[in-house]
Amino acid sequence: MTESDSPAETDEVAELASDLAARAAALLIERRGSATGSIGTKTSITDMVSDVDRASESLVVTGIRRARPGDAILAEEGSAEQGTSGWRWVIDPLDGTVNYLYGLPAYAVSIAVEHHGRALVGVVVDPEHGETFTAVRGRGATRNGVPIATSAESDLAVALIGTGFSYDAERRSRQATVLTRVVPRVRDIRRAGAASIDLCWVACGRLDGYYEHGLAPWDFAAGALIASEAGGYTGDLRGGPPSAEVAVAAGARLFAGLCELLVEVGAGP
Repeated sequence: MTESDSPAETDEVAELASDLAARAAALLIERRGSATGSIGTKTSITDMVSDVDRASESLVVTGIRRARPGDAILAEEGSAEQGTSGWRWVIDPLDGTVNYLYGLPAYAVSIAVEHHGRALVGVVVDPEHGETFTAVRGRGATRNGVPIATSAESDLAVALIGTGFSYDAERRSRQATVLTRVVPRVRDIRRAGAASIDLCWVACGRLDGYYEHGLAPWDFAAGALIASEAGGYTGDLRGGPPSAEVAVAAGARLFAGLCELLVEVGAGP
């Protein structure tokens, strides 16, 4: 088992992450429908943010600061602090903001905690379906406390693949072109609209694989650890870990073939 120098501290961090994610998820449920008058945009007119995103982030960040003031923080809505402890929290307080604002039940709170740059804890809470996905490196992954495993599928032709699209119009156009080349080679494509949920669906076998370009660390940090701890493989198309360039996840028997297909159809950088 590979953890920090203190397994007890890892347990403490995992418990705090689970508690804060659950509290943030409860806030999202409570505030459903209340954010329609407080919507802004970020990187483009399609990249939406609401006061609920900010309230969820504030709840999580405040909890971290109170319990672990020496930890670093990187969060989607702007919270960023340098730490002294070697631990860093990577937070998406509302992954799937567009879904949330439109009343679509596919959004989540995602929290990963790294120790010296390596993710050790991942928690993703899907409030609408009452599902909490968790992982601690070296200990496997669970959904609501029950161990989960990735799909054993090895044949791309019958694989269900998830993906997502950028908020940047030019990149989205390129992604659509790649998608037209992927679709004929797989069973079908699904697009939930929240990367953390896609990755957790790979972890529990609801998707056989997943790929997406242009993600931020808070989009994939927790979900990638959960998928890996569920027996899957995660990475980019160059043999490295998932990155902003591209994130791929699949069951162990499908991962290499999915990466080969993505390279073949021009899904690389």
